[in-house]
Amino acid sequence: MVIALILIGALFLFGIFFYNGLIGKKNQVTNAFSAIDVMLKKRFDLIPNLIEVVKQYNTYEQETLTKIVELRAKATAGNISEAEKATLDTQLSSSVNGLMLNVENYPDLKANTNFINLQTTWTESEEQIAAARRTYNASVTDYNNSIMMFPGSIFAGMLNFQPIAVLATAEEERKNINAKTLFNS
Repeated sequence: MVIALILIGALFLFGIFFYNGLIGKKNQVTNAFSAIDVMLKKRFDLIPNLIEVVKQYNTYEQETLTKIVELRAKATAGNISEAEKATLDTQLSSSVNGLMLNVENYPDLKANTNFINLQTTWTESEEQIAAARRTYNASVTDYNNSIMMFPGSIFAGMLNFQPIAVLATAEEERKNINAKTLFNS
């Protein structure tokens, strides 16, 4: 009887420690996603300045600038899901990266000090977002491993902990860049 009580007590303590560990890991995932949100906000705040500097040269396609402004407005509108944020982030990155590549066609813009500063800040922001994504994916992987590996999977299933998807690169961003196309545009 005493042995049974000791085993039940040990199992109960294991359950408490495991549950607290999962809550800590889940909170770490939330915190890591918040870091991505902060970096995206910083990048979204750069966009109006970038657009204004480019507009001064008024030779760039208005359609691209309008698309960037619309994507920024959707992304900063408020209550959108994490999946929608990721999709808008990918579209916005693609549009602004296209803008940065086409700057080569505008030597005056390319030499503008304000634009150079914004371009540098944009690059730093992109690097910070990439680092935040790596941190998020590491946190998600750690959490998912905890709820999928034995014996944690038993307790996680009983407590209804669900796996979380890692952030993945969009298919269009995985494609190889064709240098010939870039230099002929």
